[in-house]
Amino acid sequence: MSGGPEAQAGGIRVLRLAGAAMQARLDDLARLRIEVFRAWPYLYEGSLDYERHYIARYDAARSGTLIVAMDGTRIVGAATALALAEEADYVKAPFVAAGMMLADIFYFGESVLLPGYRGRGIGVEFFRQREAAARAFDCPVCCFCAVQRPDDHPLKPADYVPLDAFWEKRGYRKRSDLVSTFSWRDIGDEAQTEKPMVYWVKDLRREAMA
Repeated sequence: MSGGPEAQAGGIRVLRLAGAAMQARLDDLARLRIEVFRAWPYLYEGSLDYERHYIARYDAARSGTLIVAMDGTRIVGAATALALAEEADYVKAPFVAAGMMLADIFYFGESVLLPGYRGRGIGVEFFRQREAAARAFDCPVCCFCAVQRPDDHPLKPADYVPLDAFWEKRGYRKRSDLVSTFSWRDIGDEAQTEKPMVYWVKDLRREAMA
């Protein structure tokens, strides 16, 4: 089943998946994450088994939210979110250290979209629907994190343009004081290594008062 109303963005359906509808597409979602995150700056060497387990937890969580973009029956993009209080300790850690109320915060796990579908408003719709979910779960603050790679990394493309301007336009502000450490295996590496993940934060209450 789907978990909410559909929207259209650039001729693509954007909707929430839950329950059996999500379970039936776990492999498709896993392959999508692996494909998109292989690119810079994540360089992620993923596995289907891990990805299936990772995505399924959004169905198990009380506040779990999974939004997908569909071209016909093909999933071409996905975005996840859940209440920060339901996340792992290493994700919550910088907010706990800063004395912030976890119950107020909705965490956006990722937003992945195949290159051919970018620039059509789908990413904007992903943010809109996840922010709507945050409000539905009484979380007035939204956040996500992005990997911080060295500027002189040998695999950084010469024409790479970071998404900072896009996120700022959505009302998010970079919080260099909020940093978690995530571990994964980079393409070509034998073992996982730690990466700093810097958070971006938006207070929906300020938007409502504007």
